[in-house]
Amino acid sequence: MPDSAPNPTSPSYSKPFPTPISTPISTPISTPISTPASAPASTPTSTPASTPAPTPVSPPVSPPPRGWLHKRLGRWSALLASAFAVTWLAIWWWQGPDTLTQKISRGDLRKAVIATGRVETPHRVDLGAQITGTVEGVPIEEGQWVPQGAILVALESSELQATARQAQAALEQAQARLQQLENIQRPVAEQLVRQNAITLENAKAQFERQAALFSQQFIGEAALQESRKAVDLAAAQTRAASLQLAGLQPGGREWKISYSALKQAQASLEIALARLRSATVRAPVAGTLISRRVERGDVVQPGKALITLSPLGALQIIVQIDERNLALIAIGQHAIASADAFPNDQFEAILIYIKPGIDAQTGAVEVKLEVPEPPDFLRQDMTVSVEIGVAQRTNALLIPNGAIVTKPNGKTFAMTVHDGKVKVNAIKTGIHGSTHSEVIEGLAQDDQVIVQPQALRAGERVRAHQAQTPSQARD
Repeated sequence: MPDSAPNPTSPSYSKPFPTPISTPISTPISTPISTPASAPASTPTSTPASTPAPTPVSPPVSPPPRGWLHKRLGRWSALLASAFAVTWLAIWWWQGPDTLTQKISRGDLRKAVIATGRVETPHRVDLGAQITGTVEGVPIEEGQWVPQGAILVALESSELQATARQAQAALEQAQARLQQLENIQRPVAEQLVRQNAITLENAKAQFERQAALFSQQFIGEAALQESRKAVDLAAAQTRAASLQLAGLQPGGREWKISYSALKQAQASLEIALARLRSATVRAPVAGTLISRRVERGDVVQPGKALITLSPLGALQIIVQIDERNLALIAIGQHAIASADAFPNDQFEAILIYIKPGIDAQTGAVEVKLEVPEPPDFLRQDMTVSVEIGVAQRTNALLIPNGAIVTKPNGKTFAMTVHDGKVKVNAIKTGIHGSTHSEVIEGLAQDDQVIVQPQALRAGERVRAHQAQTPSQARD
């Protein structure tokens, strides 16, 4: 008997349950669904002549509401996340705050006083005429290098030359007068003294003979008196000659007069020659002519600057140092300088002068530094920054200045990290730089020092984070 199509009205007909379709959803549980033992095909098929009775099918089980498992898993995830966060916060709180540390290391420390100044020559020379006169010549030009003693300005000097010749003649006359006194008058006076001495001796001998004859009454009283007068006259002439000779001797009256006249003539000549030299303006030192403010034919007056000369020699840097640093600086200290126009080109300088006084208005002291080997780019009046080295340590233990805590009693200490806890260390420091200081006692190399310890306490737990360690520090 041929197969017939199923009759939906038949009591044995069972409506086929649709096969569930698998979809990629997050629900991990598959609900089993009972299906008929034999499902009708969509197309007619041949069946045996005898077909067994179909097994009754249970009603289909409804699937759970969609999204319930997702919600449940979300609640568990939130609970787990909260528990993890609480645990993490507890561990974080137990470990303490984040703290920046730096390892104590060795390096070179240089303490310096920093200042700004200007480049100057040792001095500028403003030259001018010392007398009133007419300019006869100016044989130099601006920017020209001139040696020492070179003529810069020449004035008309014919009258001055005549005055100098007159003074020279007066000097020669005074010299001749003194030579005449010494070579002629003094020998004549000496000879006259000798002659008068002989005359006196003869007069005395004649008087003695006349006295003997008078005692024997061979001569009269008048002859004896004449002989006595001859003795008195010879004695007077001898004394006069001796006085004249004494006046002609060095230190005598006549000699002093002649010598004073000679000195006066010499002084007059020196004055005349000085005025003659003033008619020529010469370079007192070798250098470069900076400015020239005179031309030929100008009438110049004393006190007016005609030429400005920059002397040849090492350049100097003039800076103003705060008086609080006065105790740190000393003559002979070395400095590192750099021009603002060439900040990367550094050069050396040496402190050579500290002004004795302090400017009451600014509270600064003037300091001069010499540049023994000035670079080619250095110019007059350039702005220059200098670092004067006042102290230096080599291979010293270095600690950041921020890590040093000073108590009111003056004692200093630093905090280090050991096994995650803060430890307070009493320290002794040496020289101080702008960023680092020297440690003498209390810390060892490789100690982890807390950079900013102000808010921490001894024994407190911290989480240390190491900062970069410098190998060299400069103030």
